[in-house]
Amino acid sequence: MATEILTLPTANSATKPKTVARSRVQELASQMAAILFACGEGLSIDIFCQKLGVSKAEAEAALQFVAAEYSGDSGIHLIKYRNQYQFSTNPAYANEVALVLNPLRERNLTRAALETLAVVAYKQPVTRLEIDQIRGVGSDYALQILTQSNLVEIVGRKEVLGRPLLYGTTDGFLKRFGLTDLDNLPNYETLLEQIKTIHAAEPDAVSLYDSNRDQ
Repeated sequence: MATEILTLPTANSATKPKTVARSRVQELASQMAAILFACGEGLSIDIFCQKLGVSKAEAEAALQFVAAEYSGDSGIHLIKYRNQYQFSTNPAYANEVALVLNPLRERNLTRAALETLAVVAYKQPVTRLEIDQIRGVGSDYALQILTQSNLVEIVGRKEVLGRPLLYGTTDGFLKRFGLTDLDNLPNYETLLEQIKTIHAAEPDAVSLYDSNRDQ
């Protein structure tokens, strides 16, 4: 099949070439992409509206334009979580990114930590004692590792005797598992499988658990 080549009219043509101006949405999309790249953190649509003086409809249209450009085979993807937008590397190129940049590997989590993370995700806000009761074993060490890995954080204290700490998942947890919010949590077994798959992809990660440790 022959390839059709499109050419613009020349200066000698009967019809002068028309200058195609960039649309307002395209210009706004470029601005927002630059801001997201420079920020490196998640930004809400309200921030763009307030700082750039645009309507929510304009901002949403521009973000759709950005999402379309940064998706598929692109090395950078636009992700959304808790109504915030952020640039992230394409998961398909995780091995290549790690090979070149050689970042510190994320700490490997054993089954005890995986169980603890799942309990926190589905029961939050939850105390350590409540986690222990569900799992049937102590969870101090697992909670420590999950907190250090930015998957779990302290979200308050329970209004009971002793006011124990309450734990919940972080925005890092949402981003790690591709969730926009907690309403999108999969079922318990599916979550465990997702966690296992992610950490199985990091064979060189150093386990922070002794092989004989149960907690």
